[in-house]
Amino acid sequence: MGLWIDNNSSIVSGARILHFAPEPSVASLCKSHSSEYHSADLTPGRADTVLNIESIELPDESVDVVVCSHVLEHVDDVRALDEIYRILTPGGRALLMFPIVEGWEHTYENPAHTSRADRTKYFGQFNHLRMFGRDVRDRITNAGFALAEFTAEEPEVARYGLIRGEKLFVATKLV
Repeated sequence: MGLWIDNNSSIVSGARILHFAPEPSVASLCKSHSSEYHSADLTPGRADTVLNIESIELPDESVDVVVCSHVLEHVDDVRALDEIYRILTPGGRALLMFPIVEGWEHTYENPAHTSRADRTKYFGQFNHLRMFGRDVRDRITNAGFALAEFTAEEPEVARYGLIRGEKLFVATKLV
């Protein structure tokens, strides 16, 4: 995420940024580029603002960039993507990261998996609701977004200690 922001600073410079479940290093980078930065989390005390990503209490078209790293696997992603689309300005972007298994054609969800052990076993973490497959791209575009992807390559992967193959999905609200 940080590498993409550094390489695309013109997109985030002067932007109004809303950052869900803020990671300190990404927050610092976003703050340095934005004209207005707000962090949000469902849990009080973890961010500037308490917001539910599935029902964002902000006006339509009020944010230029939404940063959402490792959140969508925890929530109703369809509702969250619809809400992100609603609050973005035309041409605004959502920077999305989440676990994905590229070898799977379809996202795996099963509401019968409710125990911590089952969720860890099937979704990789006790509080995940799904493991995204390649069809996550359809989920994003079905919300109305145009979609681009960024995957860091060498030598940046080694230089910055990145996870090989990890993707950043850049969803743009169509004008």
